[in-house]
Amino acid sequence: MSHFFAFLSRLKFIQRWGLMRNTTNENIQEHSLQVAMIAHGLATIRNTYFGGSVDSGKVALLGMYHEVSEIFTGDLPTPVKYFNSQIKNVYKGIESLAQQKMYHMLPDELKSSYRNLLTNQEEDKELWEIVKAADKLCAYLKCVEELKMGNQEFSAAFQMIRKELEENKLPEVGYFLSVFVPSFSLPLDELQYLENH
Repeated sequence: MSHFFAFLSRLKFIQRWGLMRNTTNENIQEHSLQVAMIAHGLATIRNTYFGGSVDSGKVALLGMYHEVSEIFTGDLPTPVKYFNSQIKNVYKGIESLAQQKMYHMLPDELKSSYRNLLTNQEEDKELWEIVKAADKLCAYLKCVEELKMGNQEFSAAFQMIRKELEENKLPEVGYFLSVFVPSFSLPLDELQYLENH
């Protein structure tokens, strides 16, 4: 018997942005889906417009599994996680142990199919770079949506993350910011109107 998928299903109980007042709660499971979709989009943009040849399907899979360790660690808020280098290093070690714990829950015959999703980020460094950019874009989109609802709690995060994204060297990130992000500020009626005209 393996508890692997039963543990994965618990991602829906782990809330993000724990230190901030949210107008809409977001859990790790829905966040992981959004990261996977945007990571796939970034990979596709790279391949289409910027001469890339990355496996967009694998990028999406990495996005789906990028927060698996939080089943055991919870979502540690960014100000705590990066408070100093000592805490950051200890937390990285805990994340690694949590990923290994999930990996070892799998039946032996399935482990090779999940190894790169759960244990080895160095091997797919280029793909993980895209996933990290997608994760940052999702954090930015959360800020956009919260500010749209009048929640100023996210204004500092909005400015900081926007700056980080503008400094990102991946051309697909700049493309995504200019082509796709503006729509997230629009209400549904405007999205429908613009789509029909």
